[in-house]
Amino acid sequence: MLNDLDLNNITDPMDFIRKLLNIVEALHQENQELKRQNQELRDEINRLKGEQGKPKIPPKKKKPKQYSSEKNRKQSKKRKRGKKKDRIKSHETRLCYVDKSILPNDAQFKGHDRVVVQDIKFEPHNTLFLKEKYYSPSLNKTYLAPLPPGYEGEFGPGIKSLALKLSFDTNVTQPRFLDLLEDADISLSAGQLSNFLIKNHDGFHREKDALYEAGLNSTPWHHIDDTSTRVNGQNEYCQILCNPLYTAYFTTPNKSRLTVIDVLRNFSDRTFLLNSEALGYADAFKLPASVVQELKSFPKDRHLAEGEFLGLLDKRLPNLGPQQRTRILDASAVAAYHAQLEFPVIRLLICDDAPQFKFVTQELSLCWVHDGRLYKKLDPCIPYHQKLLNAFLDQYWDFYRQLLQYQQHPSMDEYARLENEFDNLFSTVTGYYALDQRILKTKNKKSALLMVLNHPEIPLHNNPAELGARTRVRKRVVSFGTRTEEGTKAWDTFMSLSATAKKLGINFYSFLYDRISGAFNIPNLADIITQRSKELHLAASWDTSP
Repeated sequence: MLNDLDLNNITDPMDFIRKLLNIVEALHQENQELKRQNQELRDEINRLKGEQGKPKIPPKKKKPKQYSSEKNRKQSKKRKRGKKKDRIKSHETRLCYVDKSILPNDAQFKGHDRVVVQDIKFEPHNTLFLKEKYYSPSLNKTYLAPLPPGYEGEFGPGIKSLALKLSFDTNVTQPRFLDLLEDADISLSAGQLSNFLIKNHDGFHREKDALYEAGLNSTPWHHIDDTSTRVNGQNEYCQILCNPLYTAYFTTPNKSRLTVIDVLRNFSDRTFLLNSEALGYADAFKLPASVVQELKSFPKDRHLAEGEFLGLLDKRLPNLGPQQRTRILDASAVAAYHAQLEFPVIRLLICDDAPQFKFVTQELSLCWVHDGRLYKKLDPCIPYHQKLLNAFLDQYWDFYRQLLQYQQHPSMDEYARLENEFDNLFSTVTGYYALDQRILKTKNKKSALLMVLNHPEIPLHNNPAELGARTRVRKRVVSFGTRTEEGTKAWDTFMSLSATAKKLGINFYSFLYDRISGAFNIPNLADIITQRSKELHLAASWDTSP
């Protein structure tokens, strides 16, 4: 910054001071990083010498750095609390009597005061079934009455439902659940409990597939996020897709763009399509002109199976690098996804700025909370820079609140005003270089951040998917991971059913008991999603678009 410094020719002292302050800021950040790296190297040298590194002792009083923007963007609201007595169901009525010996002679009976006391019974309820048995001598055949649905084996639907509820919804570990049953005098082996949790759940898996397809059909926009997970000791990823009516979980080996498309198609067989849309991604994916020219000779406008398409690439473009090959696969898979008719095609994803989500849908909406978090991560050491950052963040979240108001009352005039205000706000130059670079990056995401102007019904943030990811993280912390394909599928299915049931206002334990007992009094979740989507009108801007 000071290569051309000439103290005799300084015309703007303030500009010179700003440069110095930014140099101090940059040197401070660099010094902190060098200290961290230096300590890591010292610790490694000590370990190689058979000694111990510096112990990591967290400070007692200093709180960890918080990047949450909730206080900045939220406005306080008065909460109305309903009467608890109106929500509590009574199962038994008992009379409480006044000791008559303490009553005066003129005491008059005035009725009863109602007091509802909540309690729970925790005790076994074992049933002895007497199964009728008949024998036919002529046929030499025995006829035995079957057990009621849900009572297969030695355990009833209550224990099976409780095991699934506590494991996948309450995050109780298997040893702790066995300990709980032992207190209730229930004898259940660890192997049998494992079978309850992961085996013979084809009906639940089918219901998850059905609710997922209904969820994709319910709105043209969806949230998406991912988080790490463990499968048989290996690092994999959990993809979370959701909207206000459902949440679905999918465990995948990686989180590439092809994987995202696999999730959106519920892992049906991959197909690839070379058409004008696929070739149109050549510039975005930076494919060489010679490669694009060769791709034009491939079969056009025809869905190709994965094996056939890979064979064509091997034959006609054998010298492709791994990155170019991946980008060709991505472009043709995206085009095939947009053109397919077998599964619902999502029009818009709400997500963070991860590269694998880009180009998958026709429109993309970025999360304002994610973007705002990057400003919170700026850690200026100079108080003046901290003031500049705080002042800009006040304007940032004020604009966010204006977008919230626009969602309630959208209009073309407000659309134009907010667009202009975005340009003005994110053209701000503060003189704090790190902040100015951050502002410019936000400005470059204008179309994705202002997607709400075209579709006022979509949220401004990706919190629903993040909360879904947090649920998987809590499960991962308690149970670490799965060991088998069956276990992984059970995690995804029952976490999807639990999260969706909560969004639809259905008691998850009651849902499990209803299905395991064979009652089927609770409608299919897919049918409820379809009905609710018609009532909520979550695609208003698409319905009115030409």
